[in-house]
Amino acid sequence: MAGRGPRGAAPVEPAATALSFDEWVAARGPALVRFAHLVTGHLGDAQDAVQDVLISVYPKWARLQAAGTEEAYVRRAIVNRNISMWRSSRRRETPTADVQALAAERSASASLATVQDPADALDDAALAWRLCQELPRVQRAAVVLRYYEDQSFGEIARVLGCTESTARSHVRRALAVLREHLEEAAEHDE
Repeated sequence: MAGRGPRGAAPVEPAATALSFDEWVAARGPALVRFAHLVTGHLGDAQDAVQDVLISVYPKWARLQAAGTEEAYVRRAIVNRNISMWRSSRRRETPTADVQALAAERSASASLATVQDPADALDDAALAWRLCQELPRVQRAAVVLRYYEDQSFGEIARVLGCTESTARSHVRRALAVLREHLEEAAEHDE
């Protein structure tokens, strides 16, 4: 049965827009890997997460698609898988870049550059990415959903499985930590 389109538009046929699982994965797969990469912090882990989640989603596909929740369900499953992997690894230490070498490199490049260098934008993006990787996983996921995926707090709450106010709190706390780290970096550069 056709639904009513917005304000006199032609009726919408749900079956006409339904994609098979393979078609949906082909269309949404790259975006899911990008999302998972931002959540996990590593491309290999992101690819594994998407693959594992899609394997688990396949048997439920018809039900998810009928409810129209396939995208949200898959994103939530990616976040859940990442949290589960993090918990099972018991917070192993991960190496970070040498802070003194980074500071020396930035001060050297700052003294050489007199004209705005387009590479500075890449340096800023790389710095932002490094700082995001230091955030707790749920806060990182919230920031990624808000600023990379441009989702509302309600959508973030659904993906993270929390209330909207908790989603706002995750983003606010993450931004506070990022601001603090950026201020420390700016003070160190002076």
